[in-house]
Amino acid sequence: MANREHLALLKAGAVKWIEWRQKNLQIEPDLSAANLQGNNLRGANLQGSNLNKADLGNALLVRANLSGADLSSANLYKAILIEANLSAANFTIANLRGATLIQADLSHANLIGADLSEANLTKSVITDANLIGTDLRGANLKDADLGAAKLHRTNLSFANLITANLIAANLSEANLYEVEAMGAYLYKTDLYKANLSKAHFSGAYLLRANLSEANLTDANLAWSNLTGANLAGANLAGANLRGANIRGANLSGVNLQKTIMPDSSRHD
Repeated sequence: MANREHLALLKAGAVKWIEWRQKNLQIEPDLSAANLQGNNLRGANLQGSNLNKADLGNALLVRANLSGADLSSANLYKAILIEANLSAANFTIANLRGATLIQADLSHANLIGADLSEANLTKSVITDANLIGTDLRGANLKDADLGAAKLHRTNLSFANLITANLIAANLSEANLYEVEAMGAYLYKTDLYKANLSKAHFSGAYLLRANLSEANLTDANLAWSNLTGANLAGANLAGANLRGANIRGANLSGVNLQKTIMPDSSRHD
């Protein structure tokens, strides 16, 4: 349970909270299981705080500092976290469904099993974060930086990854069904056994990406760059590769039934 003194100070307003935090920097606030639903915590310094199982649904956390905080199993449903510092925070199994995280810093954060479905992560920084098994269905990740992020078995179906950075990210066995990833950067990205059926990767950069045994049925890869990519054993049935660069790509064992090849001819 939350420390009553810490909770009272936070609810007393920004001025009192800031004064107390400045005088007690060595203390890690205990706000576990606290009911902070709908509270205005704009710019609050909650660095290193214990917010385990806290209810922050619909809370206003614009530019708040939650770096290193424990938000495991917390409820952040539709919370507003624009430009918030969430680096190295623990969001294990947290509910962030529909949350607004535009330009938020989630670098090195732990988001294993978290629900980020329908969340707005436009231009957010999620580099080196752990999102294994995270639910990102329908999330907006346009222009987000997911470089070297762990997205193994993550659900990204219907997500917006347009011009997102996924360089060296691990998306093995992830679900990217009907994802919008036009112009995305996937250099050396691991998409082993990923589900990319009906995905939109037109104009995407997939140089040296690992797409071995991936499901690319009916995917749109028109004008994408697949130079040196590993497509061994992938299923490209019905995929569109018109104008794509496949120089040096490994196409051994690939299913090319009804695939539109780079020269615009259909492979039957």
